[in-house]
Amino acid sequence: MAAVTVASPESTFEEFLAIEEAKDLLRFTTAGSVDDGKSTLIGRLLYDSRNVYEDQLESVTKASAGRNAGPIDFSLLTDGLRAEREQGITIDVAYRYFSTPKRKFIIADTPGHEQYTRNMVTGASTAELAIILVDARKGLLPQSKRHSYIASLLGLPHLVIAVNKMDLMDYSEEVYRKIEADFRHFLAQFQSIEPFFIPISALAGDNVVTSSDRMEWYKGPSLIEYLETVPVGQRAEHAPFRFPVQRIVRPNLDFRGYAGQITSGSVGVGEAITILPSGRNTRVKSIVTFDGNLERAFAPQSVTLTLEDEIDIVRGDMIAASRSTPTVARLFDATIVWLNENGLDTRTRYRLKHTSRQELAEVKTIHYALNINTLAHDEATTLEMNQIGLVRLEAARPIYFDSYKDNRGSGSFVLIDPVTNATVAAGMIVGVARDTQPADGAENRKTAAVTAGERVTRWKQRGAVVHLGHRVALAKVLERILFDHGSAVVHFSEWNEAWTAPMRQAGILALVTEPEAAAFRIVTSDGDAELPAGVLKGNDEESARAIFRLLERTQILLPVDVWTESDGI
Repeated sequence: MAAVTVASPESTFEEFLAIEEAKDLLRFTTAGSVDDGKSTLIGRLLYDSRNVYEDQLESVTKASAGRNAGPIDFSLLTDGLRAEREQGITIDVAYRYFSTPKRKFIIADTPGHEQYTRNMVTGASTAELAIILVDARKGLLPQSKRHSYIASLLGLPHLVIAVNKMDLMDYSEEVYRKIEADFRHFLAQFQSIEPFFIPISALAGDNVVTSSDRMEWYKGPSLIEYLETVPVGQRAEHAPFRFPVQRIVRPNLDFRGYAGQITSGSVGVGEAITILPSGRNTRVKSIVTFDGNLERAFAPQSVTLTLEDEIDIVRGDMIAASRSTPTVARLFDATIVWLNENGLDTRTRYRLKHTSRQELAEVKTIHYALNINTLAHDEATTLEMNQIGLVRLEAARPIYFDSYKDNRGSGSFVLIDPVTNATVAAGMIVGVARDTQPADGAENRKTAAVTAGERVTRWKQRGAVVHLGHRVALAKVLERILFDHGSAVVHFSEWNEAWTAPMRQAGILALVTEPEAAAFRIVTSDGDAELPAGVLKGNDEESARAIFRLLERTQILLPVDVWTESDGI
């Protein structure tokens, strides 16, 4: 008699965990007009895929008594706030996790009301797919257009148009085809969107998890089958390598690593990389993780990189693939969604949080505010809560970015009120600011004043005054290093403080030495800071090169090889 081998509970559990860990993850969001059935659809997905706990199901069944939604009101599985249940609408963003044998999912159930646009943007900001629900009785509405536009704005490549409540239209193919044709005509203006159309009944469960025999004219997959097979994660993997440095790891004298999360692309040992803002080039020496070293790492892994060369790197710097570096600029255009009750004030300096660094920034221009229902561009002097607009921002120092449509990780940011510490806006970078003058404005340009942006573009530096006390020899060596570098630099042996502002505005580096002066400091448009004592300890050449590196690190000198020109910086 053959022996029977019985797997131990421990090995079976380990196999289960290994299978679950191997599954990929799809984050998606739902959107639609009020009463289109978003929450009901998600409840049906959870229920039919057996992802609802028995006690939760019992609670929802009791709460469903007296409601006109059948034995179970599936919307109660997601509408958790008391105000939501009382009004029958979704207000907050409800996140739900569930899984099938093929894939794991995170759903963001977002509100359909125009006054909760910011909630929808919040829920969709990390999604890769959006499900837009359309009521089969009403067809394509302005709200549906608004949600589709926001999905396109946020760079969601996949859009599911779920025509819901087909049971109320006797499962009519003619009704469905009419809505599909209208929607395809509208979506033709968004070339980045790949729409998938499906007729469903969230209440009855038709084409949600299993295919419906009441719509035999529909030959496509059910909704869950489509969600299980749609490609995910390709944008981040195929984008150029970007690695914002979060922390310097120095556990002992023999190890120096740079920790962070890969926001896009991949990197391997030995590959050429560029450090920003310094523009220095080197190669990856090793990729260190808690579980051991890797030969290659991919987004969104969190790793520690060691480099072949000793380079001065701090938190907020970015490590990028040398073959494809990001744009570097202070002035750029971006689409922002205003999230705060207090409107945008162009006189306020906000904190711009981009990747792992923060900079002060101002909104210089509001190009337009978007009419969320008609998609028209309206003139505006401010943006109120839930409004979307195209603006021009100027950061105190250059940031390194890609356009949001090409790279979410390095193309997105938030604005923070420095007084209240509240997040007031979410932004998506369109690109570096360009000269808005018409092409035939050559005569106007001849008489126009030279802008600060043009000076920065020409000299690849910001204006600053470097006070070196009485060390004339040091100033001469530093002047030679800067001049050979290509900088606009001049040495003054006498100085008038009234010259400081004009020198900064002219984009010139002024080196100042005075016999009686003892202060060693740098004056820029950001303020006045003393030179670190360490840079002055060596001989004149060592100190001069240390000051040169300090000017690079503080982005007074800009990396020439990665600079993107812009007349408006």
